[in-house]
Amino acid sequence: MDSYAFWKDIMNTDQPPRTHPDPSSPAGALVSDARQRRSILIAVSIALMAVIASVTGLNVAQPDLAVDLDASQSTVLWIINIYILSLAALLLPLGAVGDRWGRKPVLLAGLTIFGVANVAAGLAPSAEVMLAARVLGGVGAAMIMPVTLAVITSTFPEKERGRAIGVWTGVAGGGGLLGMFLSAVLIDMANWRYLFVLPIALVLVAVATAWRSVPDSREASQHSFDTVGSLASLVAVVGLIYFLHEGPEKGWAAPGTVISLLIGVIGTVGFVAWELRHRAPLLDVRLFRERGLASGSVALLAVFGVQAGVSVVLYPFFQTVFGWSGLLSTVALLPMAGLMMIASGLAPRLAERVGARATMTTGIVLAGAGLALLATLVSVDGGYLAVLPGMIAMGVGMGLSMPPATEAITSALPRERQGVASALNDVTREFGTALGVALLGALLSAGYRSAITPRLDGVPAGTADTAREGIANAIEAAHGPGAQALVRAAQQSFIDGWQTAMWAGVAIMAVLIVYILTRGPKNPAPTSEHDTGTSETVAS
Repeated sequence: MDSYAFWKDIMNTDQPPRTHPDPSSPAGALVSDARQRRSILIAVSIALMAVIASVTGLNVAQPDLAVDLDASQSTVLWIINIYILSLAALLLPLGAVGDRWGRKPVLLAGLTIFGVANVAAGLAPSAEVMLAARVLGGVGAAMIMPVTLAVITSTFPEKERGRAIGVWTGVAGGGGLLGMFLSAVLIDMANWRYLFVLPIALVLVAVATAWRSVPDSREASQHSFDTVGSLASLVAVVGLIYFLHEGPEKGWAAPGTVISLLIGVIGTVGFVAWELRHRAPLLDVRLFRERGLASGSVALLAVFGVQAGVSVVLYPFFQTVFGWSGLLSTVALLPMAGLMMIASGLAPRLAERVGARATMTTGIVLAGAGLALLATLVSVDGGYLAVLPGMIAMGVGMGLSMPPATEAITSALPRERQGVASALNDVTREFGTALGVALLGALLSAGYRSAITPRLDGVPAGTADTAREGIANAIEAAHGPGAQALVRAAQQSFIDGWQTAMWAGVAIMAVLIVYILTRGPKNPAPTSEHDTGTSETVAS
């Protein structure tokens, strides 16, 4: 099995001993000790799991948060989303800070901040304290996430780098659903405050492992830090992410939504203009002319967007159409997450044999086929077996497409700029997630309202108005002799809206396939002997 062979290679101790750091190579060097590479991969994977699990962990605790913290639904949503907002906004500047200050100290500092934030969140007596703790957690996560990938790309030899990135992307892709699963178990068995025990435990393990095994590496730059570019990127990301999060809730034409869009656009234009003239830019935007960086970014944006949108759609589908509990609904999503993680481990080996472009295309085709299956097979009475084939195809397809897209981005920048490359990869994922949730969620809602309106003839006006708000509202309002008919109408209308969203995802995947076939990354030249890392030194 390919993934087994990778771990066998990593754990092979028949390697040359570690050498002393080379002072002339401040950016760090490849690690020649296979055991240390294994420890590095374990450390950064655990740290990444803590960050990713915290993105989705609170989704299953919304009612409990509202009651215990005396918070409105809007405040609860901000408690969940402000973590993602602060994380995405700070990824680029803090990724660059890791390159300059040293990746190991920034990783350890980020883990410390993240751990303290989760302790504060678990003990929060009010919504205000919880919001502050979540912001602090986002800051720590923004220090951790880009460094985890940068450590891999700067320490692993090229022949193993792709497979290590496959493990990283598998953790990134499946960590969110695993976080939701464990959170659902804790909610059912204990209390929402125990949700923060998992990230704290992961932080403690990651600190102990990283302290012992992760080498320090940093960039030696003759230029000052790009402060203006960092601020402009922060404004751009905050504005655009806020726009994508608030648009479906408050309306795309609402004043606050439009203002946030304008702020995001102005920040983006200002960032690009500044980066084009700065001597040492935070991100050289000219690199997007390079097809690997551009195609990798576009692929991740679309793939993560569709994945996030489908996950958000599937969860209420299981709960409202099937009537399942939150825990059972989360368990039902695990096959997709598990296959995604397995396929992510296999994708680098496949890319080595047939090329990155062919691997990405195969994954995108499978993901598109999965969306088509979800659009055509799913029905009110079809049961879980009607959903499973589409989920399987999507899980495998997403897993195959993400590692080569990630490697295309990281390989476009030199080793000393891997913090920025990793941050760009992470920002692309966050933008894709926000865009996919907004787009597919809006299509589902619009399709539902359009489908249920003609089915509400004879239903009292008040009940009909409530039913139009969503399927959960319709089920809650269903009382009396016509209750079963109303529930059935709401479920069928949800399926109609579901199909609209799924076919939109198929269209996105079709466009992406054409783009990757024409502009996808070229196959790399064969690796020379001096690139294998056996003669490289190690930064300690």
